[in-house]
Amino acid sequence: MKPSTLFPALAAALLLAHAPAQAQSALDRIQARKTIQIAIPTDYPPYGFVGPDLKPQGLDIDMANLVASRLGVKAELIPVTSANRIPYLQTRKADLVISTLGKNPEREKVIDFTSAYSPFFQAVFGPKNIAVKTPADLVGKTVAVTRGAMEDQELSKLAPPGVEIRRFEDNNVTVSAYVARQTQLIAVGAAVAGTIMMKNPQLDTEYKLLIKDSPNFMAVAKGEDGLRTRVNQIIAAAKQDGTLEKLSQKWLQRPAGELPE
Repeated sequence: MKPSTLFPALAAALLLAHAPAQAQSALDRIQARKTIQIAIPTDYPPYGFVGPDLKPQGLDIDMANLVASRLGVKAELIPVTSANRIPYLQTRKADLVISTLGKNPEREKVIDFTSAYSPFFQAVFGPKNIAVKTPADLVGKTVAVTRGAMEDQELSKLAPPGVEIRRFEDNNVTVSAYVARQTQLIAVGAAVAGTIMMKNPQLDTEYKLLIKDSPNFMAVAKGEDGLRTRVNQIIAAAKQDGTLEKLSQKWLQRPAGELPE
């Protein structure tokens, strides 16, 4: 190399050596380690709970395994609570949150949401031998609700005259009343209904009538557009091939419905 070109080349090499490394994206890290770390619930049936084999199971767990499978990597499931699931994203303890997460403007300031993947809803539930398909079918029946809860407010708007809404002071008393067969039906959130079904199989409880829908979204750390785009593609494909519908029917006993993108 000529002396005239030696020093510029050396200077360029030194600049490259001392240049700050470009931050690795979440998707890059996942592909490099062949594992995706997914925050999931274990205390919120039917979305996530610990089964008899002491392993996590539920709709969110099935969805986490689906995402990992379609990314071609292993799923590392990380149990979280409602309080720490967002901090886990922010501190890189998790790449993705799949934990009954609703979208709101406050959360959108600190994390990025994917498309919705499952319904979360308040509904009327009851035994299979009681036929309820429309609000009119509630006439002449007793329905347990928690006083002042969203179910109470929304059911009051929905129910026609002739429905006996029995209001209880807290959620545990409401559930106890239904389990003791003091009412024929109960209006609760999906997670509470899932617990009733799991703990009281003799009641043969099933989904009856939607009161209010509020879908679940996955979330990635703010600015992780590569991972969010890839996960959105997986959700879209699962919607198209019927997988989201099957998971909803399996765990919630109801259709997935219209899920926003």
